Amino acid sequence: MSVAAATVRRIAHLARIAVDEGEIEPLRGELNAILGFVEQLKEVKVEGVEPMTSVTPMKLKMRKDEVSDGGDAAKVLANAPQSEDGFFLVPKVVE
Repeated sequence: MSVAAATVRRIAHLARIAVDEGEIEPLRGELNAILGFVEQLKEVKVEGVEPMTSVTPMKLKMRKDEVSDGGDAAKVLANAPQSEDGFFLVPKVVE
């Protein structure tokens, strides 16, 4: 698969990246190299290989899922720049 210059411009537009005309060809080459590498990965035989998230086997530590009040509300609210009636005050962001 080969990427055309028009495709590079379209990708840059969708990503909201300003790309000068002089940068189109180098980016086109880089994208083609990436796609070539992906094509090589399709040739790898993966039948019977278990999916993994790490190269070393790991198991997450589990803890009991308990609802708590967060401890002392006054201590939690002490971190807030502003609070009122036991709640954090935040600036209005939606009109």
